[in-house]
Amino acid sequence: MSRFSAPIAEQIWDMKYRFKAADGTPTDQTVEDSWRRVANALAAEEVDPKKWQDKFYNALEDFKFLPAGRILAGAGTGRSVTLFNCFVMGTIPDSMGGIFDNLREAALTMQQGGGIGYDFSTLRPKGAAVKGVAADASGPLSFMDVWDAMCRTIMSAGSRRGAMMATLRCDHPDIEAFIEAKQDPARLRMFNLSVLITDAFMQAVKDDASWDLIFDGEVFKTISARVLWDRITRATYEFAEPGVIFIDRINQQNNLAYCETIAATNPCGEQPLPPYGACLLGSINLAKLVWFPFEDGAHVCETALTDLVTTAVRMMDNVVDRSRFPLPQQQAEAQAKRRIGLGITGLADALMDSTALVCVTGQVASPKL
Repeated sequence: MSRFSAPIAEQIWDMKYRFKAADGTPTDQTVEDSWRRVANALAAEEVDPKKWQDKFYNALEDFKFLPAGRILAGAGTGRSVTLFNCFVMGTIPDSMGGIFDNLREAALTMQQGGGIGYDFSTLRPKGAAVKGVAADASGPLSFMDVWDAMCRTIMSAGSRRGAMMATLRCDHPDIEAFIEAKQDPARLRMFNLSVLITDAFMQAVKDDASWDLIFDGEVFKTISARVLWDRITRATYEFAEPGVIFIDRINQQNNLAYCETIAATNPCGEQPLPPYGACLLGSINLAKLVWFPFEDGAHVCETALTDLVTTAVRMMDNVVDRSRFPLPQQQAEAQAKRRIGLGITGLADALMDSTALVCVTGQVASPKL
């Protein structure tokens, strides 16, 4: 009997996560082989690996715990790949050497399978003077085009689509061009775009005040805050981009605000990260934890949920030590802070045909778990 609920699920496993030799011959004969491979690789970080191999396998079995794709694809393969899905990269210096050093770091990270996020607010705007060379700057969007070409090139050598996030502050002089960049369907295809929205800007919108576009202390232009906000929201409505990131609120609510500043997110935008921060995610499948489904006694087993959560956290923490990292800065950041994100999936399936189980949503999110 197949473990997969639909043929397309098995096809995705075969294309993306099944370990195969260089000639395409499957090493993982079944999805159980994939689970065993991952379980054994992560258990190798334990003092007593054999004690944890079966426990980790049981967590993965039947898709109860779903680790992020790079873990499932890379753990236990012996390949020089990262087990982290994505990273926020370092701060880009406003110099030609610094820009292309960061481009190199981005290429190395994407080569190992990691998506990347970048804040381009540190680059001087288009038309600003470049001292010593009697030339004007081309602006951050021109360098984003270079990143875009790099991503397409790296992607052509692998099976995974490249992904990048670019952010720009709402007070950067090139913000208007940034907002409209994706209106050209051929431009920046490998990027998601997000505007970094500050509290001061939102207050200016409420007050219908003017808004200065500034770089390095120089005001390049003054516009209406509401007009800029309307342009952002209209572009999002008509072209699905840019998104908005309320960056001041993120930094205010960050538990590590005393030692880091966040200015970008991973490519999909769900995790704000500091420079060289890594994205390590997984999901608990609630649908697999329903005891006596579609019967009078149907319930989510809290004991099984608690055990699965603790096991999943241990597995993900082991990933931090087991993974390769494209850059030493990424390794230092991940191992110093050991960020993980454990979420849930299958909520709708778990609640199917039962209004009484709706209260489970709050219980699952309870800190006592």
